Amino acid sequence: MKNILITGGAGFIGSNLALKLIDKGYAVTVLDTLSEQIHGKDPDENSPLFLSIKGKVRFIKGDITNRNDVEKAIEDQDAIIHLAAETGTGQSMYQIEKYSHVNVYGSSLILDVLVNKKNSVKKFILASSRAVYGEGKYENVLSEISYPSERNVELMQKGIFEMTDEKGEFLKPLPTDENSKLHPTSFYGITKLQQEEVVKHVCKSIGINFVILRYQNVYGVGQSLLNPYTGILSIFSTQILSEKNINIFEDGLPTRDFINIEDTVDATIRSLEFETVNNKIINVGTGVATSVLSIAELLKNKFGRDTQINISGDFRIGDIRHNFADLSNMKKYLNFEPKIDLNEGIEEFTNWVLKQPIQENNFDKSLEEMKEKGFLKS
Repeated sequence: MKNILITGGAGFIGSNLALKLIDKGYAVTVLDTLSEQIHGKDPDENSPLFLSIKGKVRFIKGDITNRNDVEKAIEDQDAIIHLAAETGTGQSMYQIEKYSHVNVYGSSLILDVLVNKKNSVKKFILASSRAVYGEGKYENVLSEISYPSERNVELMQKGIFEMTDEKGEFLKPLPTDENSKLHPTSFYGITKLQQEEVVKHVCKSIGINFVILRYQNVYGVGQSLLNPYTGILSIFSTQILSEKNINIFEDGLPTRDFINIEDTVDATIRSLEFETVNNKIINVGTGVATSVLSIAELLKNKFGRDTQINISGDFRIGDIRHNFADLSNMKKYLNFEPKIDLNEGIEEFTNWVLKQPIQENNFDKSLEEMKEKGFLKS
């Protein structure tokens, strides 16, 4: 395979992936809308992500929901890495039509073109998300496996944020494997699950190999500092350097699995090149659960700022408590394990952030939006 199409290839993951593929001798086409939320108002001049690939890829400014753009982009491609999507759990809860149109209709349109227009595509890689699991895998006091549904709002308003069973007993989080129950708690997660189902069924029916990568929380150098809806490290960093307090939801102890962009890109390229992973679903993470509070404290220390960290007790509808990846499939089918630990990755990230201009990321505005819509509660 020589010619690779990356939808959303000017984004954080996409641009890093494109550059690595070019270094390996691939010819890369990028289809991207250059969303203002990620790239700002003048991406041709001021978007570091877009500028990093400009002139190095065949770039098509277009939309995955536009048939002409998709047909143009797919022509002569050997593989598609489908990254283009609306992201952000909180925003998805009140932008239902937008998320459905881009994530579900856009993916369906790409596959419709593959079915109905002659092409040379042999592999389709979908960037999915840990959000399809909703709450992850847990174990009760009897060591029985449990997949609890979304948390009770009344309990959270009383400050009880941990997962409990029907008897009120606390549950212990476990690494979530790819065979775990799929029950997303956010609309974003629902759209990613719909993407997965469409890709599996259509690719099987037309003989195109697929790989579904369920990314955990990807971070690293180059991540957009403008987007107030996704990217905990970027949001906290902007708050710290703008001399604003950090307000952390719940009790500060929700955990996530943070994987560095370099490891993410390497795993994605292996999914392109390895035949062993064809028609498989793979978690892409580190398998390490890290609390949101510890991320805030680590960033504060790395930046050397006396930022106040407030544990607000507020919570968002659709947020999960815990989820970290079981890496068995990644090790088995990709022969891969992450190489960059969190401390090293954040050191590199903060050194990069300090060289960037401080910009307003409208985080406070995003919180007001969620509160107004009823999805941010105290």
